Amino acid sequence: MVKTKTKWICQSCGYESAGYLGKCPACGEWGTFTEEITIPESTSNNTNMPEFINEDKPLSLNEIAVGEEIRTSTNISELDRVLGGGFVKGSLTLLAGDPGIGKSTLLLQTAGQICAQGKKVLYITAEESANQLKLRAQRLGINSERLYIYPQTLMEKIKSEIEEVKPDFVMLDSIQAVWCQNAAGTIGSISQIRECCSVLMHLSKSRGVTVIVVGHVTKDGNIAGPKVLEHMVDTVLQFEGDRYKSYRILRSIKNRFGATTEIGIFEMLNGGLKEITNPNEMFLNERSQISTPGSAIIVTDDGSRPLLVEIQALVGTSSYPSPRRVTNGVDLSRLHQILAVLEKRVGLNLSKQDVYVNVMGGMEVNEPGADLGIALAIATCASDIVVDSQTIIIGEIGLSGEIHPVENIEKRLNEAVANGFKKAILPYANHVKSDKIEIVPVKKLMDAIKFSTSLL
Repeated sequence: MVKTKTKWICQSCGYESAGYLGKCPACGEWGTFTEEITIPESTSNNTNMPEFINEDKPLSLNEIAVGEEIRTSTNISELDRVLGGGFVKGSLTLLAGDPGIGKSTLLLQTAGQICAQGKKVLYITAEESANQLKLRAQRLGINSERLYIYPQTLMEKIKSEIEEVKPDFVMLDSIQAVWCQNAAGTIGSISQIRECCSVLMHLSKSRGVTVIVVGHVTKDGNIAGPKVLEHMVDTVLQFEGDRYKSYRILRSIKNRFGATTEIGIFEMLNGGLKEITNPNEMFLNERSQISTPGSAIIVTDDGSRPLLVEIQALVGTSSYPSPRRVTNGVDLSRLHQILAVLEKRVGLNLSKQDVYVNVMGGMEVNEPGADLGIALAIATCASDIVVDSQTIIIGEIGLSGEIHPVENIEKRLNEAVANGFKKAILPYANHVKSDKIEIVPVKKLMDAIKFSTSLL
């Protein structure tokens, strides 16, 4: 009988405790401790330890030879954009997203495109049968002799098959559904996920195999499993969107071989995922040309491609003791800050008003440059006034009501001009001259509200 040890680990900061604690003494978070059962080192098998990182002695920085990255394009331009040009040989990528969002579809379409280039792909399905995967491949129009399907959940057998088949790419769906005999715990536990990921990382680095694994997310939208999983992989891709809507957004939240500011946009159709080459047309195609209270157009700065997004707000008298604040695509704490500035600096009484803010198209807007657009949408709805539909709003709001500048203002304005907008309200510090669009610089939030209502 192998003796095991039990410890409790905080999933927020990694603090270890001998027993369960409601509050972590290190980071102060509540309810973050998870039980982990470990096998003593004397009885565990350490043959899977990644020896590729070990050196006999330290090396001078000038002594280290750096080779050129070998990338493989997926022939899916939106995916290549997020990756920085394609998958790097020997890299380990984690693809995460909500159930039903299209992770398996994206993975299978990518496998089909890579096989079309003459490369060999081993697709390990740990949650579906081979027949189910075959049916999806037929629906997507994928048929290749270089695509190998392997339904398996035991990591030792997966490793043996990778060594025998010698594929160029390995795709695993999903990491939470496989298990390793050398690790304690049940399938999907912290120790199992960590050990399985360690085996895949060793294979990718030592044999130059490109590995892509699918990961589940929790109800809060975070990647399930230990945080160390995200640290071990080279790239983390987040697939976002409403499963009841057709649009999907692929976002890079970690990339050791490229930028993390790019996003890729897809549309889910019956025949699979379709790339959206002009996302601004997609986000604005349902926009009403008739100005209505509570609507404002902003320009976000996502990587090399600015996006024009419509912010809608609804303000009404609350029937509850505590008014509701509901957001879709906007951080709730950011909304609370904007509402506080509107009350203190502008004089709007919103303490007894329900406030709803929605980002059209299923987008998530996190940059501070969207503050002014959110504030104007709320203010115009509360005052029953309108902002011209041909006007874009750009700017960050400070706590004293001042408008702070944003980055890449010329790139944002060029995108607005290309989509037919005539006027722009922006921070005074970003004031630029333009013959193609009317510029309205503002210093205070009150000025922005005043100018937005006089633009009609």
